[in-house]
Amino acid sequence: MEEPSNEVTATESEEHAPRSGLDRFFGISAAGSSVRTEVVAGLTTWMTMAYILFVNPSVLGAVPDRNGLTLAFPLVLTSTALAAAVSSLAMGMIARYPFGVAAGLGLNAVVAFQLVAGNGLSWPEAMGVIVTEGIIIFILVLTGFREAVMNAIPLALKQAIGLGIGLFIAFIGFINAGFVGRPETPALLVELGRGGELRGLPVAVFIIGLLSTSYLVSRRFRGALLLGILGTTAIAILLNELVAGGNGWPDETPAAARFPERLIALPTAENFSLIGDFSFAYFGRMGAIAAVLAVFTIMISDFFDTMGTVVGLGARAGYLDDRGRLPRVKQVLGVDSAAAAIGGAFSASSNTTYIESASGISEGGRTGLTASVVGLLFLVSILLWPLADVIPPQATAPALIIVGFLMMELVRDIPWERHDIGIPAFLTMVVMPFTFSITNGIGAGFVSYTIIKLLRGEAREVHWMMYLSTVAFLIYFGIYYVRAALGVG
Repeated sequence: MEEPSNEVTATESEEHAPRSGLDRFFGISAAGSSVRTEVVAGLTTWMTMAYILFVNPSVLGAVPDRNGLTLAFPLVLTSTALAAAVSSLAMGMIARYPFGVAAGLGLNAVVAFQLVAGNGLSWPEAMGVIVTEGIIIFILVLTGFREAVMNAIPLALKQAIGLGIGLFIAFIGFINAGFVGRPETPALLVELGRGGELRGLPVAVFIIGLLSTSYLVSRRFRGALLLGILGTTAIAILLNELVAGGNGWPDETPAAARFPERLIALPTAENFSLIGDFSFAYFGRMGAIAAVLAVFTIMISDFFDTMGTVVGLGARAGYLDDRGRLPRVKQVLGVDSAAAAIGGAFSASSNTTYIESASGISEGGRTGLTASVVGLLFLVSILLWPLADVIPPQATAPALIIVGFLMMELVRDIPWERHDIGIPAFLTMVVMPFTFSITNGIGAGFVSYTIIKLLRGEAREVHWMMYLSTVAFLIYFGIYYVRAALGVG
C-alpha cells in the first residue's frame, strides 16, 4: 500500500517542481500555473487597467490650483504610467501576488475637487497630503495594526466585500460602455443608454463584445477575456472605418477605435517634470485641524478601499483560509501603502491595488509574475501610449462585467438566514455600486454589524478593532458635522 502512495507523491512533486529561475522566484509551478498563463493574465489585467492612463490626467487636469496651474495631460500620463509601473512591479516582486497597482479612481477626484478646488491647495501641496497619508498607512502596516483590522472582520462581511466589488465592477463596465447613462430628467437617476434608448456604434460594439466574450468564457477558452478585448477592439476599428469613415465616434476621444497615427511616442524631459513635485507646506496653509482632517479623510478611504479590494481578489484567487485571511497579507498591504506615497510623490495621486486585477486572476494568474507583467506594460506604455488609446472603453467593459459575474459565486456562502449577519452583508454589497464607492459599502456594513450586535446584547462577539473601525467610519460619514463643530471648512 505504501508504494503507490509514494509514487503519486513523487509524481505530484515533479509536476510542481520549479522549471527555471523565474519559476522558482515566483513559485509558478507550485501555484499550479505556468509562465504562459501568468503572462496572459498580466496582459488581461493591464488591458482592463490601461484606461487609467487617460482617465487620471483628465481628472487631475480638470481644475487649476490657486496659482492658476493646470496639470498638463502628457505630464500626468507619464507620471501615472511610471507610478503604476513601479507599484505593480513591487507588488509582483515583493508581495508576489497577481494584483495590479495604479492611481485610484475616486481618490484622484478627492485630490482635484476637494484638496485643490475646495481647500485651495496648490498641486504640490495636494500631493503632499497623499504622500503623508501613504507614509502613515505604511507605519500602520509595519506595526501590524492594518493586518489586525483585516483579521478582525467577520468572514461573512469579507465575503460581502467581494460580492460588492463584483457588482461595482459590473456597474463600472455598463457605465463605461454607455449601456447605462445619466439622464437629463431629474426624476431618473440612471437610464438605458441615451434618452432611454440604445443607439450608436459604441453601444453596438459593446453588445457584440459582451455576447462574444460571454461565449468564450462559457466555453472556458484560455485567455477568453483578453481575446474578447482584442476581438472587440478589432470590430470597433472595422466598424469605425466602414460606417463612420474613420472620423471617430460621437462622445469618444478622437483616437479611440482608430488605427493609430503613430506607433511610438517618445517622452521628453518635460514629461517627467511632475515627479518629485510635492510639498508638505499644506499643513501651514490649512491649519493643524483642517490638515489633520484632510489626511484622515484620504487615509480612511485609501485604508478600507484597499482592504476590500485585497479581500475580494484573494477570494477570487482562492487564497483565503477558512477564516477569510490572506496569507502574507502584510507584504501586500506594505506595498500598497508605499504605492500610495509613490503616487503622491509622482504627482499621479494615490496608487492603490486595482479591483480590475480580478480579470487577470480569472485568466489563471496566481503569482507575482502577473503583476510584474502589468508593471512592465505600464512602463512600455510610456512609449506606446497611442496603442493603448486605440482600445475603446466598449472593448474593456465586457471583461469588467464578466468578472463581476464570476465574483458573485461567493453569494452562496453567506448565511442569509442569520439576519444579524445577512443585513450588514447586504448593505456592504449594495452601498458600493449605489454610492460608487468601495469605502462607503464597507463602512455601511461595519457600522450596521456593530450596532445590531450591540442592540442584540452580543457585544462580546464583536472584536475591539471592529468597534474602533466603526468609530472611524462614523467620523468618516459624519465628517461634515465634525468640520462644522470644529469650525473648519
